[in-house]
Amino acid sequence: METEVTTELDRFLAARDLLLANRTDYSAACAGFQWPALSGFNWARDYFDHIALDNHAPALHIVEESGTQAQLSYAQLSQRSSQVANFLVRLGARRGDRILLMMGNEIALWEIMLAAIKLGAVLIPAAPNLAGADLLDRLQRGKVRHVLTNAGGMAKFDDLDAAALAGINRIVAGGAPAAGSGWIDFAQSENEPRSFSQPEPTQASDPLFEYFTSGTTAKPKLVQHTQVSYPVGHLSTMYWLGLNRGDVHWTISSPGWAKHAWSCFFAPFNAQACVFIYNYSRFNGPAILQTLVTHKVNTLCAPPTVWRMLIQEDLKSWKMQLRELISAGEPLNPEVIEQVRNAWGITIRDGYGQTETTAQIGNPPGAALKPGSMGRPLPGYRIALIDADGKPADEGEICIDLAHRPLALMNGYADDPDKTAEVMRDGHYHTGDVGTRDADGYITYVGRADDVFKSSGYRISPFELESVLIEHPAVAEAAVVPSPDPVRGLVPKAYVITAPGHAQNAETAASIFGFLRERVSGYKLVRRIEFSDLPKTISGKIRRVELRGQEKSRPQSGPRNPMEFLEDRPRG
Repeated sequence: METEVTTELDRFLAARDLLLANRTDYSAACAGFQWPALSGFNWARDYFDHIALDNHAPALHIVEESGTQAQLSYAQLSQRSSQVANFLVRLGARRGDRILLMMGNEIALWEIMLAAIKLGAVLIPAAPNLAGADLLDRLQRGKVRHVLTNAGGMAKFDDLDAAALAGINRIVAGGAPAAGSGWIDFAQSENEPRSFSQPEPTQASDPLFEYFTSGTTAKPKLVQHTQVSYPVGHLSTMYWLGLNRGDVHWTISSPGWAKHAWSCFFAPFNAQACVFIYNYSRFNGPAILQTLVTHKVNTLCAPPTVWRMLIQEDLKSWKMQLRELISAGEPLNPEVIEQVRNAWGITIRDGYGQTETTAQIGNPPGAALKPGSMGRPLPGYRIALIDADGKPADEGEICIDLAHRPLALMNGYADDPDKTAEVMRDGHYHTGDVGTRDADGYITYVGRADDVFKSSGYRISPFELESVLIEHPAVAEAAVVPSPDPVRGLVPKAYVITAPGHAQNAETAASIFGFLRERVSGYKLVRRIEFSDLPKTISGKIRRVELRGQEKSRPQSGPRNPMEFLEDRPRG
């Protein structure tokens, strides 16, 4: 007879344990999983403190380039977060207050995040490189009441107009501030009690995170998540990553962006794994590989850029204890996956999600993989592909069925009800991304709906062409956009950053054109190449909207500058 589920913690644990038990059985996980019904659940207080009681297993392990290490057990992190929560209350923080958190990968970041959840405050994570007008925008649009940063971040706030900081508590970690500076020393939190009693109970529907998106096409949106949509919603991410209790999990990600909360916080803690961090100033392949060996990392998630750089090393010479390899941020090219598989016998698994959601689509452990595919809908998600007529199709915009709304979906855009209504229209949440689905239910990414275009009536996927371009040894990075053409209307143009040792000249361009002709059908050949830097957001994503606008303003024929080269073969 099954044990009756009586508390909200029981419901959460039952949902989690079902996914852990079916870690390699996709069909059973999807069939059995249901989002738990929660009303007053506080993940940090009800779950984390529960599993942390007298638990001396490592929760967080940070290693610096210098070799310095910092480590906290689950019990220690639970106690420290309670001290920080008490500290914030003493400074006047209350449920619903907005906290701007701008820190690097340092112990205080994890302590503050847990403390804010316990308190019911709303976290606005910010990238450490944020400054100036972008930082001011976060403070004003986010209605920030408290700032927590480190010594490096403190100077960026001091550069702002004093009026913008009026009424904001400014707290700095990692060094005592000068007397009279207006900053409060985070170290004072160490004098607070190690147990925390909530002044105001939180509700599951209370806001918890407000993330500013990367703004690749427009002004950054303010994505609001609740006390459960990320903490509990990341059960799907835990399942996709393939985590087990006691794993040492490393996700290479920068704080301030949603992926950091995904895989450096909620997903590993949901699995009761150890979050591992290696802080480095510049990429060093051998150092990263040795770190994986030395610290016995089991599961590794990294963006495609890291994987492309790692395969430059002799991977076979490193004796790993890795079990799971994951790529995230953008689709990974098949040739990179094959090189890693040949070296380590492990296949890198891809997945898909957004700041507005948790992991929606993925290739979980044990499931058959198809080259180029992101996988299938993860447990708890119903995915539809919707065509231009609003009908289900085998190719269309990737959408979430709101008749089965996942707990993991955002509340909405905090400062824009019209934008919220736009993406939640017609019974679906619209991601703005386009995909195709095959007969087995596997979904392949095509590109952003705004980026896909037609040339002579044929649909062109910039991502598909970019994937081929970066296989050329001269191409370090590329972005494909439509360029006006007097015959075809629009033709694909590639903006290219060259790899070290390769000249930006006509010979290199001719080599790239020839390479493409051998691998791409004639109707979608890149017809223009320009060697140029790529405009990017502060999170490193390419702003193709700027490149598209630049193309619209240029003449339709002939080279427009000395760094632009035209494909010289007859048009087919």
